[in-house]
Amino acid sequence: MTLRDEVARLRVENAELRRLLTAASARIAELEAQRNQKPSGLPPFVKPNRPKRDKPARPRKKRAAQHNTSRHREKPTRIERHALDHCPTCNYRLSGESTAYRREVVEIPPPRPVEITEHQVVKRWCPHCEAWRSPHLDLSGQVIGQGRIGVRIASLIAYLRTTLRMTIRHVQAYLHSLHGLWLSVGEIVALQHSVCETVQPVVDDLKEQMRQSPVIHADETGWRENGQNGYAWVFATPGAAGIRYYDHDHSRGQAVVQRIVAPVEGQRSSACLVSDFYCGYNDYPGPQQRCWVHLLRDLHELKDAHRSDDAVLSWARGVRQLYDDAQAWLHVQSHPADSERRAVYDHLLKQAVALGHQ
Repeated sequence: MTLRDEVARLRVENAELRRLLTAASARIAELEAQRNQKPSGLPPFVKPNRPKRDKPARPRKKRAAQHNTSRHREKPTRIERHALDHCPTCNYRLSGESTAYRREVVEIPPPRPVEITEHQVVKRWCPHCEAWRSPHLDLSGQVIGQGRIGVRIASLIAYLRTTLRMTIRHVQAYLHSLHGLWLSVGEIVALQHSVCETVQPVVDDLKEQMRQSPVIHADETGWRENGQNGYAWVFATPGAAGIRYYDHDHSRGQAVVQRIVAPVEGQRSSACLVSDFYCGYNDYPGPQQRCWVHLLRDLHELKDAHRSDDAVLSWARGVRQLYDDAQAWLHVQSHPADSERRAVYDHLLKQAVALGHQ
């Protein structure tokens, strides 16, 4: 084979490789575009993938001053001193002292086995009355009813089951492995029912306090129990001593709102119900406040859908400005009087009504 033939062959091979590279690049670009698009078969609430940004869209927000502190030290429950009596080099006796450094070790004590107390009620004979006498055993506050399990264990089981969402088998294994206590599945279930019946008056009292609050925040989310669909409803009141009332129901309908927060049928409630735009809250018989976070999010989507419509964009900016003005006034007026609040409220309400009429 001559040199000319070799060059011709290499040129043909190079052209074929270039064609394959072009086809591969086009296919890669097509796959990247498909990955970044929402598949048509997915439900509308599934967000599409977004390409990773090379640089952040905006500078990182500076952390608040109260968070720019080092890790705080816990108050020690026990102090161990470590000191030398003699010099490790010359064995001369050391004198004087000052703390070189401190090292903190946080640890939990080893788990303790359960305490089993046997209460023996002793009866004694009264010669005068000619009868046996024994004291009345009152264990209220130590056990629930006539059971044998103490309130601490019952409270722990309720916490593991409700807050940590542990299964009964896991609760059973936890008590046995850490505390040497073996309870049957039936006893654990019975303890849960006993705790529920005991605290029910407290729960009812909290619900009544929640109803009397001038402001109630409400929301709901999906919550499956034993394979059955349901919803966890939360009704919360503001403030440091606010109430968080939770209720599980298989329904997401307005009947749950009526049952928990609405007054007697036919009466109007004075509590302002703060919620999102879910229709289950629409028939609440009282004043309502819609969530600004949801509204501002919808405004953002509205502007994206009508980028070329100046009327829509202007209206959305007006609604946002209404929110910003209220927030700015609250930021300046840390403790406004009721009369000042009423005046600003009336002013903002007129603007809101004007925007609503548009």
